[in-house]
Amino acid sequence: MNTEHGIILLVEDNPRDVLLMKRAFRKANLTISLQVVEDGEAAVRYLSGVEPYSDRLRYPLPVLVLLDLKLPRKSGAEVLAWVRQQPELKRLPIVILTSSKEYVDVNNIYDLGGNAYMVKPIAFDNLVDIVKTLNRHWIIFNEKPELGRI
Repeated sequence: MNTEHGIILLVEDNPRDVLLMKRAFRKANLTISLQVVEDGEAAVRYLSGVEPYSDRLRYPLPVLVLLDLKLPRKSGAEVLAWVRQQPELKRLPIVILTSSKEYVDVNNIYDLGGNAYMVKPIAFDNLVDIVKTLNRHWIIFNEKPELGRI
């Protein structure tokens, strides 16, 4: 796993969307690694560093979370609200990547402290463009917050 720039945690329950995202990362020639969890509870366990994610060498804290809204066990909004209440994680950049265009969802995410809200595109090339933009903005140019400190 290449962790030169850290890792991105993708929280996505749809296997097709996970596959498309991995393909988009490859097509965009990104060097950052992608870790995937399939539901909101797994995201909380991963970010908390509890089993089965307690090995921080294997499961490092991400520099960015890509979070779907419609997730089993804990919604994306619930995960976001939980992260923002954790002193050691509250600065972690979280980008919502979802199929919902509902203003109530968009407004709620920003009210909860989401950093960006993006709608999953239909065309694969547009997904590649989004991945390149996320990489450029959040990984290359963005100054990352220090996590783990209050």
